[in-house]
Amino acid sequence: MRVKVIEKEVMDPLAEAIAQKIEISPIPEKISKITYFDNTKPNADVILNTVREKLNIDHIEAIKPAGAPATEEQIRIAKKGDVVILALGDCGSCTTWVILDAIRLEKEGKPALCICTHEFTEYAHSLAKAQGAEDLRIVEIQHPIAGLKEDEVTEKTLKIIPEIKKLLNIT
Repeated sequence: MRVKVIEKEVMDPLAEAIAQKIEISPIPEKISKITYFDNTKPNADVILNTVREKLNIDHIEAIKPAGAPATEEQIRIAKKGDVVILALGDCGSCTTWVILDAIRLEKEGKPALCICTHEFTEYAHSLAKAQGAEDLRIVEIQHPIAGLKEDEVTEKTLKIIPEIKKLLNIT
């Protein structure tokens, strides 16, 4: 078998733009309910279930498509929580829509936290900055997630729980 490896220079699709700054919503002093917004990527549910179990706060589950924006109805459901945790950004399109949906929530005054794999967090931060949401809360989990067994994903998720608790002011 022959494999031909070709390196190509790829243009960054993010333009240098000056977007109007979006003020990130503060985390409420007391969180009574968290929305776990699953974009149906493989093992996103494992990540969100692990976070839910460790935070042990009343919750709402919402689902959105991975490679497309959330519908108005999906956003309406997600906004029912005091805070929304979105997962998972582990490729180009799903990271884009996790970030853009989180920004939509922030624009409506709902604090959001995004979980993206380390391979896509730089892109996630660049996209958020280009949209004026430089301070968007993005938590980095070790890539890859898809194709792993549940216990492997759980192990990776347990490593980000302290950061999530810190961002949500949960002791």
